Amino acid sequence: MRFIHPESRIEEDTVIYPFVYIDKKVTIGRGCKIYPYAVILEGTELGRNVIIGPGSIIGFMGFGFEKREGLYKRISHKGKVVIEDDVEIGGNVTIDRATKEETRIGKGTKIDSQVHIGHNVRIGKNCIIIAQTGIGGSAKLGNGVILAGQVGIKDHTIIGDNSIVYAKSAVLKSIPEDSRFSGIPARPHLKTLRAMAKLLRGI
Repeated sequence: MRFIHPESRIEEDTVIYPFVYIDKKVTIGRGCKIYPYAVILEGTELGRNVIIGPGSIIGFMGFGFEKREGLYKRISHKGKVVIEDDVEIGGNVTIDRATKEETRIGKGTKIDSQVHIGHNVRIGKNCIIIAQTGIGGSAKLGNGVILAGQVGIKDHTIIGDNSIVYAKSAVLKSIPEDSRFSGIPARPHLKTLRAMAKLLRGI
């Protein structure tokens, strides 16, 4: 059993497995594969040859609140998610809908399982994002960026083209292109290695 809203458009050669939910005004290009228990919500746009892994949720409201009269009130999310051609998304990935415009995943990007991508995030082409990474709202990744496992990216941060962030790093400031960063907080990888060497010599 699966649900496909009649206002959505799905092109030929796309495979939709059982227990998938596709909301209204979703567009899905040719040659896609949507695995069981995936949820694709209103206004999401998938290009060609996109793979959505089991249990992934695309287009749910972002985590945005403002405090009014002592209570947190949800900010409206009326944007969408756009996933370009040849993107692969693993299982149990969550990609939030934008507040006004779009959350975008660039062509050829590959996303491992258990990754969270916040609202308004822009990810460039041919990026690699490995398991348990979290990307805060409105962050921007250039083309060819690699984020290793359990990396955290602060909201509104910019990661330059062809940069690598090593595993378990916390990126709190923007990173220039062609960089290698690691650590908490993330700093140039060689600086992190030197700091660790000094620390270990004192043990």
